[in-house]
Amino acid sequence: MKAIGYTQSLPVTNVESLIDFEMPQPTATGRDLLVKVKAIAVNPADWKVRLYMPPAEGETKVIGWDAVGEVIATGDEVTNFKAGDIVYYAGDITRPGSNAEFQLVDERIVGNKPKSLSDAEAAALPLTAITAYEILFEHLQIAKQSPDTKTKSDEVILVTGAAGGVGSILVQLAKAITGATVIGTASRESSAEWVKNLGADYIVDHTKPLTAQIEALGIGAVTHVASLNSTDSYFESYTEVLAPFGKIAMIDDPESLDITKLKMKSLSLHWEFMFARSMFNAADMIEQSRLLNHVADLIDQGHIKTTLGQHMGTINAENLRAAHASLEEGRAIGKIVLEGF
Repeated sequence: MKAIGYTQSLPVTNVESLIDFEMPQPTATGRDLLVKVKAIAVNPADWKVRLYMPPAEGETKVIGWDAVGEVIATGDEVTNFKAGDIVYYAGDITRPGSNAEFQLVDERIVGNKPKSLSDAEAAALPLTAITAYEILFEHLQIAKQSPDTKTKSDEVILVTGAAGGVGSILVQLAKAITGATVIGTASRESSAEWVKNLGADYIVDHTKPLTAQIEALGIGAVTHVASLNSTDSYFESYTEVLAPFGKIAMIDDPESLDITKLKMKSLSLHWEFMFARSMFNAADMIEQSRLLNHVADLIDQGHIKTTLGQHMGTINAENLRAAHASLEEGRAIGKIVLEGF
């Protein structure tokens, strides 16, 4: 089968950083599904793994953690899916990824693809949807409500990096199934417009001091922060704008944080890593399947839309290198998707 991978960690400008090659088609056993990949999305995790996690000597590593595809075969312990089902998922960072024609994935981290979306539109969602959902409802413990409920809560969420992949779905989830007020950060006119269209109640510029901008809104203290990039740069501002017993959830990798600044307000800090469940075979792995199905329902009911920002063509090494390069620049709006081999 066709696949794209790498034999050594190289800058994306090097044509050998991602290469087209052939590899054997895997076989489904146990709780695995064998999926024929139709569309994929590219995430910051892709280029970071490519650059900082070289394969073992003599191996070609296949990455990629967003996919839509058709179930071709199932292992003998599979109970939730059958051949012919169209599914979407983010996969497992410890296993070969979605940059290949066929992929094995545990059924407990797979959801049914939203029926109202194309393959490319749906491929934009799994990793970021899982990340955003876990941030909101497991780490920050925002109160969840029915999308038909219009009751406002006292919760105020600050979302830094709201125009990115995770931010784009997190803002929508917060508006669709919570009563919280959402403040999104964006610096460019295009990204601010994107965040506004996703439903953010307020937008502030993260290139300027956050505290004064948030105080000027006159809506009271922030109760929760979803820190999606540059946590070390904004950390002190978080401690200033948060109410006592506020919560911060982050996804990036700051070199250092002075957590003593959390003590006076009794603030809490949470680290979201959506691969934790699959990496450690957690007892509740099935929760990722359930949340993906919930997100699919919200999409099909019209409460959430795809976060696809750019379609970069077919799935091959040249197009994937271009996608990685765009993400490394850090200026992508929404998600980058590729489709078909």
